[in-house]
Amino acid sequence: MMSGKLREEIGKSGPFASLEEEVLLNFLRTADRLTGSVESAIKPMGLSPTQYNVLRILRGVNPQGIGCQEIARRMITRDADITRLLDRLQERGLVHRQRQTDDRRVVHITITPAGLAMLAELDPIIVDLNQKLLRHLGTQRLKMLLELIEEARKHSEA
Repeated sequence: MMSGKLREEIGKSGPFASLEEEVLLNFLRTADRLTGSVESAIKPMGLSPTQYNVLRILRGVNPQGIGCQEIARRMITRDADITRLLDRLQERGLVHRQRQTDDRRVVHITITPAGLAMLAELDPIIVDLNQKLLRHLGTQRLKMLLELIEEARKHSEA
């Protein structure tokens, strides 16, 4: 039995073409809503979700840093212009870029103390947000949801 809540939310008069379509559209709608909540939480810091993601990636490899290609591979959502994204973060003093001396095409990126400080300020806000958004599901249902989402993603990789 389908709940039909999404159908009501988007004003769709007829049924979805399939259960799979309804589930996929629910995934997309939910991801959009959750992303909007994160955007609102980090907006006071002047960060986009992709910029926040880059800073978290760089904190995870601090102090070594990594190259642009590796940042792109680790991103939660794809960003076609990682260079421009890094330009904005560097202009704000949140990341540092250094070209490799042996291969000028390779750029090594590290997070700065200012970037680490910004993340430290955002950490409790994001922890609270995550709990606010998902705690009501309970541990067992969250684990089940996680398993289902990971399984769906595994089968979507081309």
